[in-house]
Amino acid sequence: MSDTTGGFLQHPRRSLGNRHRSQAEKFLGLSEKNPNDSLQNLNWAEQSARQAVLHDFTHEENWRVLAKIKTKIGDEAGLRAVLEDLFAILGRNPEHLNQLIDVDMLEHGYQLLCASLAADPLDPDYWYENVNSEYLIQFKDRFFQLDLTDPRANILFSRRLERIRKLDEDMFILLIRRLLAQRPFNHEPWIQLGHLHEKRNEFDDAWFCFDQAQQYFPQLTPRDDFRARMENRLDGSQLKWKEPEISSRDDFLLRMQNLALKFNNDVIHADKEDEISTIGQQEDELINLISNKEYSSAFFLARRLVTNGEDWAEKYLTEAHDLINNPTI
Repeated sequence: MSDTTGGFLQHPRRSLGNRHRSQAEKFLGLSEKNPNDSLQNLNWAEQSARQAVLHDFTHEENWRVLAKIKTKIGDEAGLRAVLEDLFAILGRNPEHLNQLIDVDMLEHGYQLLCASLAADPLDPDYWYENVNSEYLIQFKDRFFQLDLTDPRANILFSRRLERIRKLDEDMFILLIRRLLAQRPFNHEPWIQLGHLHEKRNEFDDAWFCFDQAQQYFPQLTPRDDFRARMENRLDGSQLKWKEPEISSRDDFLLRMQNLALKFNNDVIHADKEDEISTIGQQEDELINLISNKEYSSAFFLARRLVTNGEDWAEKYLTEAHDLINNPTI
């Protein structure tokens, strides 16, 4: 959304967020003290508050200050946009706000935002305080209904899953794969998952994860570091580990392709036994996935094809990559 935060900044920068929020609060205070300059000060406050959310979307006070300023300005459309942005970060469908179409946002919008933050805290440690065995079951069921394609949502939920890993490693693996399937460029969870698989002696899965991370963030070398660790292992009579066959990588990418499919869609999950074989069918499937806005699933299918030597799929890999990063193009 262009009105508030913008989704291009992914990793929060707390110091910058705090600085801009302090500025917003200062101008908000001046608007109340000097009625003659109130509008000008509110406009400055709004700009600073937007910057605060832009630089740190995980600090709840940044959202509250922005919503408070929008309310004072009387910007009902802008306040609705703030709520839509927050809902996107929380993995919720902004279309749910259509249920509130007749609600006076200037009267109730700030309270709705505060209630949303209270029910679903942005701070992962505070959120984790509410986690128990019953909550975990509900969270697992709800997780597969979330849209985590927004880069900020993906980061927020990856931090929540870090906490869940302490309680249930198997659940962590299941959910982090779903999260990464929806946005494969989040390299940090790939590395975390790779280290977990390595700790569990699931070396092929570790390799796939480190490989994904290095593909998306080549400045880091987790795959090469893993290869070096494996080559230096002394396993006694056990055979040394070898890089997985291409067929194994194909199976891995197929699983990610299916995991990437959104809920409530009409796209049929690919299956190894009856998979499409001709170039025409494969291209039709890619076009179908992209037209259904299943960009991540199209990305993994295109990557599988390119990995298997199908150079014609390179353009679809690039297209899916660009659409994941900018779905409005």
